[in-house]
Amino acid sequence: MSSYISSAAVIGVDAVPIVVESDISFGMPAFNVVGLPDIAVKEARERIRSALKEGGFGFPQTRITVNLAPADVRKQGPFFDLPIALSLLVAQGDIPPAAAKGMVFVGELGLDGTLRPVRGVLAAALGALRYGISVLWVPAGNSSEAASIPGVTVYAAKTLRDVVDHLCSRKTLENVQPSTPDFHSPKVHSDMHDIRGQSHAKRGLEIAAAGGHHVLMFGPPGTGKTMLARSLPGILPPLTPKEAVEATLIASIAGLLPPGSGLLNHRPWRSPHHSSSAAALIGGGAFPRPGEVSLAHRGVLFLDELPEFSPSVLEQLRQPLEDGEVTVARVGGSVRFPSQLLLVAAMNPCPCGFSGDVRRPCVCRPHRIRAYRQRVSGPLLDRFDLILHVSNPEPTALVHASCGESTEEIRVRVCAARSRQEHRFRGHDTCVTNADIPPSQIETWCNLDEKSRLMVEHALSLGSISARGFARIRKVSRTIADLADAEHITEEHVAEALQYRAPVWTDKLE
Repeated sequence: MSSYISSAAVIGVDAVPIVVESDISFGMPAFNVVGLPDIAVKEARERIRSALKEGGFGFPQTRITVNLAPADVRKQGPFFDLPIALSLLVAQGDIPPAAAKGMVFVGELGLDGTLRPVRGVLAAALGALRYGISVLWVPAGNSSEAASIPGVTVYAAKTLRDVVDHLCSRKTLENVQPSTPDFHSPKVHSDMHDIRGQSHAKRGLEIAAAGGHHVLMFGPPGTGKTMLARSLPGILPPLTPKEAVEATLIASIAGLLPPGSGLLNHRPWRSPHHSSSAAALIGGGAFPRPGEVSLAHRGVLFLDELPEFSPSVLEQLRQPLEDGEVTVARVGGSVRFPSQLLLVAAMNPCPCGFSGDVRRPCVCRPHRIRAYRQRVSGPLLDRFDLILHVSNPEPTALVHASCGESTEEIRVRVCAARSRQEHRFRGHDTCVTNADIPPSQIETWCNLDEKSRLMVEHALSLGSISARGFARIRKVSRTIADLADAEHITEEHVAEALQYRAPVWTDKLE
């Protein structure tokens, strides 16, 4: 006897429908799973065998063949334990064949028949809705995550027996009611109020947060670059519901969501170590997984000690920063991961960190400084919209000066600027912030007056900015105008934007 149960496989950030077919026939006892399963799927045989016995169900002592269709799509993980077990129960007559029609099942089985959470459930919910299936069965630990998608009826079960009893109408489970997350509580790693001095850097971070601009902080150690970077998530506006789904989707696929959690209510913050590989930072693997640039989607990616990263790894950042997505190509196909993030990087001027410092002498030889700086290429530096030169504050600013504005005060201005951008980009799905403005719309949304054009033309003639830098200056100027609640960009806004495009290396090496 054969049976059919619907499930899903996660490929990249998308879910594709999978049909689990089970056939029980005469022959020597065997349990074969076909359809490009990985090791974890093949090992489901022993988990299912034990779970069925613990649940009080019989296990057929004949030849069992399970096919995961379509056969040319790779299946991975314990995602298919529950649908395989249900297909066997349907095949041996324990569940009516029509009881599971029009439903998608996902979940890992324990040896005692309990259902354990799996990664990628949010993708399965979105995929089910996209393919016209509105009922989804998940483990209890994934209930909040799955129920966050409107239009999907979610049933959560703790054991295999609970699922079977519901399908056989012996016990009815209530569908999971979605909860409304609080998007107004940003995660604050460090408060701007605690950072003394550095008003120039704080202003730069405010502009970066308001317009979604990438920022590089450059200066000697101990000046507060890391503390400034950690304060950035607190001044970012709250996640919108759409952004929360996107960020949670990637976290779910990566297995970073704690059991029982729903949508993320704060923007992601990722700070990978400089020893990270290209696959860890960009994404990849035999079964492609999202890297740090995708885990930071709609949030902040902080690269501390930028020159300590492998140059070959850093160069691979260039395409994700420009396109806002990562495409990982393999022989069997390619997958796409979104990477619309705010990149913050910090670096020292030399290996010892004190080149150009008036207080402490640099002990590095010119060839060491040159080799250190060459680890970060010019094309990568050109992709930073703002370059903040962070120097040691004066002793009076540290000891006697009062603390500046708090994170909350700055966030109010950032949110107001984002609201203006939301109104401006209404109807343009590809634009969220000024940093997303495509080249075709720069003249429309970042138009400069005559004085501003002459100012930028002078900077171009000096060779201090590139053609890409010219476009970025116009976008930053638009953000500065939004913070000032100005309808048009003026030369004052352009002058401030030009300050943040100063060359990183201002000293000459002999």
